Amino acid sequence: MLIAISTLPFLTYAANRLVSGQPLTLWSLLDGVNSLLLLPLLLLLLLAWRPVTRGNLALVVILSEILLTLLVAFSGHQATTLAQQGSPLARTSFGSGLWLAAALCLLIAADALARATRSAFWRLLLNAQMWLPVIALLLLGQLDQLALLKEYVNRREVFDQALSRHLLLLLSTLLPTLLLGLPLGLLCYRQPRWQSSVFALLNIIQTVPSVALFGLLIAPLAGLAKSFPLLADIGISGIGMAPALIALVLYALLPLVRSVVAGLQQVPAGVIETARGMGMTRMQVFWHAEAPLALPVMLSGLRVVAVQTVGIAVIAALIGAGGFGAIIFQGLLSSALELVLLGVIPVIAMAVVVDALFKFVISLLEAERR
Repeated sequence: MLIAISTLPFLTYAANRLVSGQPLTLWSLLDGVNSLLLLPLLLLLLLAWRPVTRGNLALVVILSEILLTLLVAFSGHQATTLAQQGSPLARTSFGSGLWLAAALCLLIAADALARATRSAFWRLLLNAQMWLPVIALLLLGQLDQLALLKEYVNRREVFDQALSRHLLLLLSTLLPTLLLGLPLGLLCYRQPRWQSSVFALLNIIQTVPSVALFGLLIAPLAGLAKSFPLLADIGISGIGMAPALIALVLYALLPLVRSVVAGLQQVPAGVIETARGMGMTRMQVFWHAEAPLALPVMLSGLRVVAVQTVGIAVIAALIGAGGFGAIIFQGLLSSALELVLLGVIPVIAMAVVVDALFKFVISLLEAERR
C-alpha cells in the first residue's frame, strides 16, 4: 500500500469527461493536518511485526476501516476543492493508487477477520460493516463532486432500470435452472449410465464462448418469431430477453447438475439403509434423508450459478437484454471511464453480495449438521 500511494496517482483531474485526466499524487495533495491521513497506515505497518493475537487482529480491522474511510473522505474533499476552483464540467476521479489502497484495506481486514474468528456469520457481518462509513459519506453528500457520482446523477433513471433488469436476468435464470437442473442431476445420480452423455453435452455448451452462444440463438429465435407471431407477441425474438435467458440457463446447468450428483453421492449409505429400514418409500428417502444431507453441496453449485450469471449477464447487453452491460458498453464506446465504472462496480458488488449470502446459508446448514 505504501508503494501504491507513493508511486501511483491518487486522483486524476480532467477539464471534462472526454479528455485524459491529469494525475495527482497523494504527496502533492497532503498539507499540514492532512498528513495525519497516513497515521493508520504506519500503525498497520507496526502491527505487521506484532504477534498474531485477537487483540492485534481487532486493531488491524479497526485501523483498516479508519484508513479506508479517511482515504475516501479525503478524495471527496479534494474533489470538492477542485470543483470550486475549476469549471463545472471538470471531473475528479479516483486514481489507480487510491483504488489499489482501498482494495488492500479491504483485503487486510478480511484476512484479519478470517484469522480472528471461524464464524461465517461474524466474518460476513464485520466485513459488511467496513462499508458503513463509506455509505455514510455517500449519504451525507461528501463525495458528490467525484466524477463517478456525477455520472450516476446524470443517469439515475438509466442506472435504476439497469439494476432492475440485471436482477430480473438473475432471478429469471435461477428458476428454470432449478426446474431443469435438479431433475437432470437426480436422473444422472439414479441412472449412472446417463452421466457421461449428459456431462459431455453440458461441457460442450460450457466451452462455447458466451458471445458466440448469444449469436447462435439469434437466427433460430428470429425465425420462430416470424413463423409464429404468437411467440413474438409474448416477447420471444432474436434479440432481447429470450436468447439471453436461454443462453444463461444453458451455461448454468453444468455446475448445478454436477453439484446435485456430487451432493447425493456423498450421502452415507448407512443413512439410506436406515431410512429404508424404517419403511420409507423411495421419494420419502430422498426428501427426508438424501436431500437434507446433500443440500449444502447443492447450494454450493447454485452459488456458482448465481455468481456466474451475474457476470455473464453483462455480455447479454450485446443482444439487447439490458442490464449493467448496456452502461458498460456505452462507456466503452464513448471512452468514458466513469461510465464504465458505473456499470462495473454494481456488478462486482452484486456478485460479492450473492456469494456472501450463499456462503452464509451454507455455513448455517453445515453447523446444524455438526
